[in-house]
Amino acid sequence: MKLLHLAFAGLIALASMMTPALAEDQFLTIQLKDGPVVIKLAPEVAPKHVAQIEALASKGEYDNVVFHRVIEGFMAQTGDVEFGKQGGAKFNPQRAGMGGSEMPDIQAEFSKVPFKRGTVGMARSQSPNSANSQFFIMFDEGPFLNGQYTVVGQVVSGMEFVDKIKRGAGSNGEVSNPDKMIKVTVGKK
Repeated sequence: MKLLHLAFAGLIALASMMTPALAEDQFLTIQLKDGPVVIKLAPEVAPKHVAQIEALASKGEYDNVVFHRVIEGFMAQTGDVEFGKQGGAKFNPQRAGMGGSEMPDIQAEFSKVPFKRGTVGMARSQSPNSANSQFFIMFDEGPFLNGQYTVVGQVVSGMEFVDKIKRGAGSNGEVSNPDKMIKVTVGKK
């Protein structure tokens, strides 16, 4: 009986060592022309998408990327590191929004987290599994997106700066002479 008790205690100790510690909150900070926007990332909701955003931000890929599609009352879209990076080798304002990154597309991680003001979601094509580097920040609620797009985070400060992003005038929110993400960093709080 004592041997069984010791074996059980050893299993409990081993299990506690294998249980990961609770992760600290992860944040993405986007420096805009008017000030910083801080986004609390949601790796518990969309771990693969958050990991890809963090990897791209850590390499400076999002720096100087334009907000190519901005629709009043809806959202501001950015993140095309291929064609939307001012100063980049392939920068092309007419193609901004059509590219991604050198990393692979990500399988959808849909959740029950609703799209509301300040929610950050991954942009994609018609295919649910086509998200790569582009994302958008909601100006208002968007219940029609719920369960259809992957939520990766929520703005926790600086929404007043998001509200100042230049809006698009085109039929699909295309922006001429767009605002950009000056610097994007990732970190813990």
